[in-house]
Amino acid sequence: MDVIKLLCYNVKMFTDVVKVRIAAGKGGDGVVSFHRTRGNAKGGPDGGDGGSGGSVIIVANHNTNTLSKYRGSKLWRAEDGTDGTNGKKRGRGGQDTELTVPPGTIVMEDGNVIADLEKQGDEAIIAHGGRAGFGNAHFISSVRQAPRMAELGEIGEQKEVTFELKIVADVGLIGLPNAGKSTLLSVVSNARPKIASYPFTTLEPNLGVVDIDQDTFMMADIPGLIEGASKGKGLGDEFLRHVERTKVLLHIIDATSEDLTKDYLTIQNELREYRIDLTTRPQVIVLSKIESVPEANVKGKIKEVAKAAGLKQKDIHVISSVANMGLATLLRFTNKLIEKTKSEMVETDEEEMPIIRLDTAASWEVHKNGNSYEVTGVEIEGFAKRTNMDQYQSVHRLHHILGRKGIMRQLIKLGAKPSISKVTIAGKDIEF
Repeated sequence: MDVIKLLCYNVKMFTDVVKVRIAAGKGGDGVVSFHRTRGNAKGGPDGGDGGSGGSVIIVANHNTNTLSKYRGSKLWRAEDGTDGTNGKKRGRGGQDTELTVPPGTIVMEDGNVIADLEKQGDEAIIAHGGRAGFGNAHFISSVRQAPRMAELGEIGEQKEVTFELKIVADVGLIGLPNAGKSTLLSVVSNARPKIASYPFTTLEPNLGVVDIDQDTFMMADIPGLIEGASKGKGLGDEFLRHVERTKVLLHIIDATSEDLTKDYLTIQNELREYRIDLTTRPQVIVLSKIESVPEANVKGKIKEVAKAAGLKQKDIHVISSVANMGLATLLRFTNKLIEKTKSEMVETDEEEMPIIRLDTAASWEVHKNGNSYEVTGVEIEGFAKRTNMDQYQSVHRLHHILGRKGIMRQLIKLGAKPSISKVTIAGKDIEF
């Protein structure tokens, strides 16, 4: 009999989805200031720039394993930047706020993934701090010796995002309730999942590390699926998302079942109907509880499952967790499949061509609604947000930018009339 080291520790992970409100810091305002001393009553502009607002950063840390601290309606805010001062002194930048989450967390906004923190140390800025405003010292030029204008700092990004935790594991155990997944995990590890002879004993995933020979891989016991799980029946769609990150699936089928074909097809259909087709993931088909099947019936059971799966009979693994039968062979085969899958993933990454994207920040559009006109665009809205509408020179600068970008020409082309039409940019009314 093979001597095999089966050592594992259990890490409890919770199915968790939370909505989180975040707000990056506002950028500090630039200031209008002139250098004044006893011997120099008409010194030049020396208004300093503001400090940038702090950002909200999310960081994956394996020392935390739940998102529970983000439950509730608490607003997570970064620090504002401070205003500039005279002497061309820049304001202090706002301090960033770091939010720690377990590895395997994704961040979504309006249904789109904006950050994916798969492993320890991954981090991403999920709300950028507001840009600081320039002080009047910034606007000195050959034709503008004493500018009396300064920019306002921009408001930082404010969002409501969703944190979604998905188990990060090499192997996911899937199957109908009471198929023997938890028993298998408990035997090949020191994990102690709740086990009983009725469905839905496991209500949250259990994660363990398996040492096999000289190698190690992570195994997750995914709670049992039922027909309709992919559509949200029971807790199936909650459980299925944990399967998304696994490299290999062990499909556990109860050998004592009266309809093995139906059991197999039920799980495959749920994997196929999920929001991404999980049947493309490498799978190992395993007949469990073989100790409870008369020896004369074992071949027939294997043949039935192989036919349903479209595999050769030798590709169906037969195990008994309680009698420790077939486990060494199964784990070694699984480990080789994991290594093969990892190498294929690396090759795919190397073959991917770089994607060239055009910078659309400078693009703009004018939308007409009766006698009102709204100008949109990342860059031009940023200029408008930083414009102090109480300063004549600041407003004049904005008009100059509108003309240089061709926006004034487009407004006139669409029928805008000076002093009559209303023009709005970033929520600010602009004189036209």
